[in-house]
Amino acid sequence: MTSNLSYTLYTTTINFPTEWDTIAAENIFLSREGLSVLEKSSPKNMKCHFVGLFKNGKLSGIALIQFINLADVTTFKNKKSRFCIREYLFKKFASHILFIGNNTLTGQNAYLHTSDITEIEALQLMHKALKKVEKEYNNKGQKINLLAVKDFNEKEFPNFDSTKFKNYFKFCTQPNMIFGIREEWNDINDYLTDLNTKYRTQYKRARKKEEGVIRRKLTADEIQSQQLRVNELYHTVANRASFNTFFLPENHFEIMKRELKDKFRFYGYFLNDKLVGFSTLIKNGKDMDTYFLGYDETVQKEKMLYLNMLYDMVAYAIKKQYKHIIFARSAMEIKSSVGAEAEEVHGIIKHTNPFINLFIGKLFSYFDPKVEWKARSPFK
Repeated sequence: MTSNLSYTLYTTTINFPTEWDTIAAENIFLSREGLSVLEKSSPKNMKCHFVGLFKNGKLSGIALIQFINLADVTTFKNKKSRFCIREYLFKKFASHILFIGNNTLTGQNAYLHTSDITEIEALQLMHKALKKVEKEYNNKGQKINLLAVKDFNEKEFPNFDSTKFKNYFKFCTQPNMIFGIREEWNDINDYLTDLNTKYRTQYKRARKKEEGVIRRKLTADEIQSQQLRVNELYHTVANRASFNTFFLPENHFEIMKRELKDKFRFYGYFLNDKLVGFSTLIKNGKDMDTYFLGYDETVQKEKMLYLNMLYDMVAYAIKKQYKHIIFARSAMEIKSSVGAEAEEVHGIIKHTNPFINLFIGKLFSYFDPKVEWKARSPFK
């Protein structure tokens, strides 16, 4: 690596160079305000490190490194027994993970760089930063078990073989569900016209079921006033997942609203003046990212609340003329029923124990939660 390349690690967004947001313009999650949300309200088992990549003394790239301690979270759900062998082995040999990327999101939210620096140069700098942070944790007695970089689709997957990452194992997890907005759609009726009879009937049935539910956009103060209920609804959904690496802190949505302002939308769903569900959206350039949601289990079944939330997201994205809705992972089948398509995402991973790393492919397959689902085809 030539001497004109360097990196700087930041622990707070306050110290970012002024040029940071110029580079982050195409991805709100790597912007100063987006990273400030993580700085102020990240999960308790997560620590964020921000990286500036410099060439000839000029900021030419930005990246996010996260540390996650899975020993603090019940990662695998085992309905048959209180003891889960995968949970035990995972925490014993793979609980401390350090990676380039954002574990609260799906997609390439790991780094951005300008044309002043090549991707190979940027990756080499990020590898140096990753190893520096690893050494800091090891010196503190928190031995890093796994190093990783995530998430990339096939088209944007970097040439890791030309960098210090070349001996990492390439993995593929649950897909990113992406909904493409057709150019000819101007409102939800255009979308309905393109649905086949079965799924147009599904839409009408869901809308009829939600009678009595009021949807309302909430301010930061209103989110704060509903914080306990929001947290309860969030955990109802989060606890249903078969695999968890973190849980959001109670003030997370309030902080996000205060930091991102109108770029973050929090919608509350009320029945008889009681909050029974919520959904969240983030405006990210030409795309709209769905974020976390929550609901009352009983109301969800009766009012088809989750499906109606998806339809609301579709209607909003069409109205505002976004290019895509990034629905992310989870609930792939129901998301495909409204028109989202699966996009494979890849990452790379390495165990810091050379012997264990020899079997990293088999180990990843063992620990990776398998989800069976059927893709739907709702359009004519």
